[in-house]
Amino acid sequence: MSYMALYRKFRPDTFADVKGQDHIVTTLKNQIKANRIGHAYLFTGTRGTGKTTVAKILAKTVNCENPTEDGPCGACRICRAIAAGASMNVIEIDAASNNGVDNIREIVDEVSYSPAEGKYKVYIIDEVHMLSIGAFNALLKTLEEPPGYVIFILATTEVHKLPITILSRCQRYDFKRISIDTITTRMKTLIEAENVKVEDKALRYIAKLADGSMRDALSLLDQCIAFHLGKELTYDKVLDVLGAVDTGVFSSLLRYVLERNVLGCIELLEEIVMQGRELTQFVTDFTWYLRNLLLVKSSDNLEDVIDMSTDNLNRLKEEAGMVETDRIIRYIRIFSELSGQIRYASQKRILVEIALIKLCKPNMETSKEALLDRIRQMEDKVENGVALAAERGSQGVEGAQAVSAGRTKPELPKAIPEDVKKIVANWTSIAGSTENPMKMYLKSAKLSLGGDNKLMLVLEDGLASDYFLQHAANKEQLELLLSDFSGKEIEVNIQAVNNRNEFENNYVDLSQVIHMEIEEEE
Repeated sequence: MSYMALYRKFRPDTFADVKGQDHIVTTLKNQIKANRIGHAYLFTGTRGTGKTTVAKILAKTVNCENPTEDGPCGACRICRAIAAGASMNVIEIDAASNNGVDNIREIVDEVSYSPAEGKYKVYIIDEVHMLSIGAFNALLKTLEEPPGYVIFILATTEVHKLPITILSRCQRYDFKRISIDTITTRMKTLIEAENVKVEDKALRYIAKLADGSMRDALSLLDQCIAFHLGKELTYDKVLDVLGAVDTGVFSSLLRYVLERNVLGCIELLEEIVMQGRELTQFVTDFTWYLRNLLLVKSSDNLEDVIDMSTDNLNRLKEEAGMVETDRIIRYIRIFSELSGQIRYASQKRILVEIALIKLCKPNMETSKEALLDRIRQMEDKVENGVALAAERGSQGVEGAQAVSAGRTKPELPKAIPEDVKKIVANWTSIAGSTENPMKMYLKSAKLSLGGDNKLMLVLEDGLASDYFLQHAANKEQLELLLSDFSGKEIEVNIQAVNNRNEFENNYVDLSQVIHMEIEEEE
């Protein structure tokens, strides 16, 4: 016998087996017990929540020869015929492929014939919103006043597309998204029956990823079990199969963003891509992580709302104290917009990189949240003593006096050390001897003189400056290269500027002082 998927193998046969829809199950059982069965039902809700399953159980129960409190007996002749799809009393119609007027007229004609066996003829019309306007009109009269032995059960995921004339003729039942706990408990029961070992953490992640759909959860579980057949299914293995990212990675990424470390974000994204993770899922999960961060920031005692371990929750609370609410909202907005763009994009990685740079660089946006972030960024610089005056202080006392006097440029230095002159004169060849990305950053850099006549490397604020300021090893590598070239120990002072005018107004260009031009390659 061929393999049967888990969601088909363990499809509920009685009302007792239906999970997460107690409000609907209880109502239907009471109607059957009191013999108050309606003539038209509308089952609506997201995919995989049990609409078609409950419809089939209801169809079996009303025709069962020996019904029980939990639904059909499953043993009588009619129950077995319905389960095998051989009963003429239960007719399933897929409205997606049978949506014309002629299809509905066939139903209307058949309705006039009473059932050959059992009490009711049940018509289950799935995806009913796909019917044409003409088909809906053909169904109206029969749906309103069918014979006493006919029951219509309409199922749809998009109830807003149904005409109001159809809605007013049906008893409407809204199927809820199934909770993570309910899905996890159901999967535990199934894996015990299948004799498969799965970590609880792995089951909860699958349940969360299913987004309230029991069928999606069982399909994902089936996929993960098949990939690691015969082995225990762990949380890490589930992440590998589904191309997802661990929560710890999101924490690291958030901290890079809060530090405005663009290079760190890009390098972390590189690791995620090289591990074969799915970027669409990554964007969705990081947006969800930011949502949890916002909830923790906004209120206390949200353990029941946020589904994560105690360690992860404590880490999230720590991060909530590091960031303001408006910044989180801006992050969520950027990644929510990205989520809508990335699904059909051909260059997913580039879109994610742009979004990460936006998070780190609020000056790229003009929204209210971005402006607040830019103001906060400036306040942080002032508090940390990185104001413009402090930055210029490294140029020496004379340079600071020139700025305070309102001069456009600091005074030229009286003497430049010979080793610095030698480095400036040969800067093009020195930069060309390095490997990218250092080569690219050095070729675009400007050379000036800092305090104590030290060589100053002035770079554009962003990737270039972060490459040396955020990573001490890169700065040490540059100093070692210059020391080998000059034969003396060279210490480099790194400074960042926003644009060329800021450099020209506040720093001395050593290439002009020693009468040479530095070649800049694009």
